Amino acid sequence: MKKPKLTKVMTLHYIKLLYRSLLFLAVAVLVIYFHVNDMGSLLDTVEDKTPFLLWIVWIVFMVEMILRFFPSKLESPGCQKMFAGNYKPTGRTDAVIADDHAGFIVALVWIIFNMAIGGLYQLKLIDVDVLLLVALAYSVCDIICILFFCPFQTWFLKNKCCTACRIYNWDFAMMFTPFFFVPRVYTWTLLGASVALLVRWEITLWKYPERFSENTNGYMSCQNCTEKLCVHKKQLVTFRQQLELYAEERVTQVLTGIRRKTGIR
Repeated sequence: MKKPKLTKVMTLHYIKLLYRSLLFLAVAVLVIYFHVNDMGSLLDTVEDKTPFLLWIVWIVFMVEMILRFFPSKLESPGCQKMFAGNYKPTGRTDAVIADDHAGFIVALVWIIFNMAIGGLYQLKLIDVDVLLLVALAYSVCDIICILFFCPFQTWFLKNKCCTACRIYNWDFAMMFTPFFFVPRVYTWTLLGASVALLVRWEITLWKYPERFSENTNGYMSCQNCTEKLCVHKKQLVTFRQQLELYAEERVTQVLTGIRRKTGIR
């Protein structure tokens, strides 16, 4: 298989995966340390002693979201299809959003799942540090979904790739959902900006569905794609298929050997 070219967008996604993973691991280690040593809440401690750390993280995520409101060559085609400049008419008029109903199911499942987490918090079975960890875990999973494996794509939406994803710009709103239960300036501003981004996405989809349909927008076609963010997903699918085939062959060989030794046909 030809080695894929590492584009700017793909490189930026790897950088995001790296710093989000490091941030999650660092916070996880500190949360465990604080709880094991009965030192109270990590989040409360950082707020009191080193609040600038929180605001640095806030700035990074806020800048990422603000940039999503504007066309950019450093963003994935998945979120850029909403802009008029990226609409490449195919000549067809049937703007079909095949996974529209599946998007509703994803939203319902996500809300119920996070309501359960919020319920645990309200019952004081988990604390605010756990909510912070959940949000950071979501931020890591967001990039994993783009680069390697997306359960929403595989199990619900059935779209061909992220470029065709119905819910691409839901990512930040999903990421910061746990912050609904943490009423602080930096948490609710992040959540508010992410919801604004989601609403902008949905309004654009409602007004200009032709931009979001593979039938009507050539920008979403594979031949016009320059980022190839799906390449690793395809490699993993091929590897899994090869692994399954190898396993089947080995099982067949073992069973054949047993039959020969026992005389069973």
